[in-house]
Amino acid sequence: MTSPVTHIFRLLSWGRTAARYGALRGIERDPNTPGPVRRLAKLARFGTFQPREPDYSSAFKAIGPAAIKLGQSLATRPDLVGEDAANNLLSLQDSLPPVPFEAIRAEIEGSFGQPLEALFASVDPDPVGAASIAQVHKGVTIDGRTVAIKVLRPGIRRRFERDIETYEWAAAHLEALGGEAARLRPRLTIENFRRWTARELDLRREAASASELAAAMKGFEGYRVPEIDWDRTNGRVMTVEWIDGLKISDIEALKAAGHDLPKLASRLVLAFLTQAISAGFFHADMHQGNLFVKADGTIVAIDFGIMGRIDRRARQWLAEILYGLTTGNYRRVAEIHFEAQYVPSYHSVDEFATALRAVGEPMRGKPVSELSVGQMLDGLFAITRDFDMQTQPHLLLLQKTMVMVEGVATQLDPSINMWDVSGPFVKSWIRDELGPEAILADRLRSDFQTLLRLPDLLRRLEDRIPAKGGAPEAPPLASVPLIWERRGNRRWPGYVLAAAAGGAAIWAASLAGWLS
Repeated sequence: MTSPVTHIFRLLSWGRTAARYGALRGIERDPNTPGPVRRLAKLARFGTFQPREPDYSSAFKAIGPAAIKLGQSLATRPDLVGEDAANNLLSLQDSLPPVPFEAIRAEIEGSFGQPLEALFASVDPDPVGAASIAQVHKGVTIDGRTVAIKVLRPGIRRRFERDIETYEWAAAHLEALGGEAARLRPRLTIENFRRWTARELDLRREAASASELAAAMKGFEGYRVPEIDWDRTNGRVMTVEWIDGLKISDIEALKAAGHDLPKLASRLVLAFLTQAISAGFFHADMHQGNLFVKADGTIVAIDFGIMGRIDRRARQWLAEILYGLTTGNYRRVAEIHFEAQYVPSYHSVDEFATALRAVGEPMRGKPVSELSVGQMLDGLFAITRDFDMQTQPHLLLLQKTMVMVEGVATQLDPSINMWDVSGPFVKSWIRDELGPEAILADRLRSDFQTLLRLPDLLRRLEDRIPAKGGAPEAPPLASVPLIWERRGNRRWPGYVLAAAAGGAAIWAASLAGWLS
């Protein structure tokens, strides 16, 4: 187990790197920052020269690969890191200098236990992308198919384990300070981050996620997932179909190719809603670099290391919340928050509905270009503080992805109205999933399943309560307390002695003939 001294040394080292980019200034100035954290930040920046404007994204990138991933996840937490830091972290790009190809060759050959030439006819030594966890090379299989080969950086798993261990240690101590730090639940935030990165560090799971998402989106026209080459995929290497297309961020190239940009924006939003609300399984890293557009307008997604799941009940709540905000039914949105126990029951539903109205009404009916996302998030997080709402870590990936999708859609179509695009979809899903027919169907299905379980239940009851045998049932016997079972009663030796003396007296009397 790593010693506290090691954790503190790492934190001070990272803090010193962050201080060089001015990234500790916000921590020191935040009135909610606990005193010990503020003192540690001051110690870390002692003797450094800080720029006038903090550069949080550069600070996380300089600290290392795990910090890059952590910074991207914190970009959705203005309540935790502040609005300015969150906005800056949205620009954090997951890119690092590439690993030399000889090291990549060794990883591929070591993981498969055979020479590279037995798997691929050729592999381009220059990577097409190099991120914090893995890098991608273009290759051709021995049967002539063009593929993308994703390979983990050597030693990356151990480095992530080490850094996340310190994140967990720091989060536990921060949460133990109580107050605002406890309400924000940093331990659960880091635990979710650990789970996300564990999935990213096992490329078999990423391949399985891609396959599952492809099956879930099979009926959605205009969106697809590359096919997996399972024969050339393992925990450290993943091989997928090569995608020829334009990056969705290349607006001028999309226009030159004749693509309908507003239509692409709407398709992307609906694809995300279909994944999150209909399937409950969504691609949680939908930034511009992971989305391509083919010649026929099909959007192709890549990089499935980060995926999100939402259970059916949470999806129902989410859909009702979105529809309530779309239609201005803030009372119902407030009720859902209380039903889901996101808001403690000692608060007023009506007061919470009024607070939601104050945030929601200025947004309704306006294009994204006229909205201040920063003001909106600031208002929402102010509500969470006022109504003692704890952070819901299981929804953080969803929130992060919604921010990404909105950003990409806005680039494609600055005048897009997210409410108008999502409203009909959410309304239709609610009608199908929460309407009278759906409720009746769910009830019939659950009751029928209960009936099917009855025979097995009766058999288990018979095992527990066997049938009576041929002997008559014994009559009930009076309860007689045993002297050795009466704990704490130290008079029982006297009772035994008295009983023995009485028995001896009766025996002597019978010998003397007194009892005849």
